[in-house]
Amino acid sequence: MRKRATVFYTGRVQGVGFRYTAREIAFGYELTGYVRNLNDGRVELVAEGVEEEIKAFLEAVHASQLGSHIRNADVNWREAAEEFRGFDIR
Repeated sequence: MRKRATVFYTGRVQGVGFRYTAREIAFGYELTGYVRNLNDGRVELVAEGVEEEIKAFLEAVHASQLGSHIRNADVNWREAAEEFRGFDIR
């Protein structure tokens, strides 16, 4: 069963290559979704796939150079909507 994780990252997450790095990391996993900057300074990341694959991807994001910029990651889980093709920057 496929799941969707919506993650809101806070910290110094804009202007540090967050979206590009997250997209590059995503290419190593079987998942779809997007990452985008929000007007309030947060970054929103949405990933759909098998739950274990998403969790491994999110751990890889934290383990990358991005981890030092992340203050908090608020993760919300639900069923996948199957609306994405690939993993994009928006």
